[in-house]
Amino acid sequence: METAAVPSVRQAEKIAHENNKLHKRLCRLAGQAIGDFNMIEAGDRVMVCLSGGKDSYALLDILMTLRQRAPIDFEIIAVNLDQKQPNFPAHVLPEYLTALDVPFHIENQDTYSIVKRVVEEGKTTCALCSRLRRGILYRVADELGATKIALGHHRDDILETFFLNMFFGGKLKSMPPKLQSDDGRHIVIRPLAYVKEADTSRYAEVRNFPIIPCDLCGSQENLQRKQTKAMLRDWDKKFPGRVDSIFAALSTVVPSHLMDRNLFAFKDLQVTGAAIDGGDIAFDDEPCTTTAPSLLSTVIPLHPTS
Repeated sequence: METAAVPSVRQAEKIAHENNKLHKRLCRLAGQAIGDFNMIEAGDRVMVCLSGGKDSYALLDILMTLRQRAPIDFEIIAVNLDQKQPNFPAHVLPEYLTALDVPFHIENQDTYSIVKRVVEEGKTTCALCSRLRRGILYRVADELGATKIALGHHRDDILETFFLNMFFGGKLKSMPPKLQSDDGRHIVIRPLAYVKEADTSRYAEVRNFPIIPCDLCGSQENLQRKQTKAMLRDWDKKFPGRVDSIFAALSTVVPSHLMDRNLFAFKDLQVTGAAIDGGDIAFDDEPCTTTAPSLLSTVIPLHPTS
C-alpha cells in the first residue's frame, strides 16, 4: 500500500502562507461589507445562524476574528435550528461550539416532517422550508435579545438570487447585504456579501469544519438555483470579469434608465434646457461596445441561420 507523500518544509510553508492570505482576504472583505452597510454597531448582540454548512461556519469563524480586532464591543451567539432531519448528527454542533467557547442555542423544531408532508414528492421544498425556518429564527432572536441576525449568504448567493428573480419572478431583486424583516422587528445582515463561494469552500477545507449535509434542499439536483449557479460558473470560465461586472452593477443602479415608475417620475419629466449629469447615455462608450458581442453570443446567436 502506497503512503501519502509528506510535504517538504518549503511546501508546508507555502501552504501556510496561502491559507493565511485566504483568512486575511475573508476578514478584509467581511469587514468592508460590515462597514459599507453599517451592519454591526456597538453593543449589538449578533445571532449567527449556523446550519452546519461551509458558509455559516466561515461566517462564525470570521466574525469571531473581527470581534477581537474591532474598535467596538459586540456579542456573538450561535444558533442552530435542528429541523429533525433523519440521521442528523445532533452532537456535532454543540461539541464544536463548546470547544470554541462560543455561547450557543440549539432550537429543536420538526419542520422536516411538515415540509415532507405538505410538499409533493419531486417538488421544490426550498420555499416552505425557508419560510418556516425564518419565522422560527425571528422568534428565537426575540427570545435571546439579539439585535442583529447574521446569515452566511455570500456573493454567489446574491448573484444567483438576482438572476432567479429576473428569469422566473420578473423582478430586478436580490439578497441585500442588510435588510429589515417583514415584521419590522429585526435587522438581517449578510457579512459575507463580498466573498466568493470558492473562498468559503476552500476555507472550510483549511479549517476542517465538521460539515453537516442537508437532506432537504441539499439533496435536490434539479433546482433552478443549481442551474443558475452552473450558468454563472460557465460565464466566469469563458468570459473572465463578466460576473465581477454584474456584481458591481448591483451597486450602481440608474433608475432613470430603467422602467420602474415607482423609482423614477417619468410622467413628470419636462424639458429644462439645461444639461444634466448622467442624462441620455443609453449606451456607454468603448467598454460596453467591445464586450457586448461576447455577452450576447451566449443568449442570442450573432449570425443566425435562416
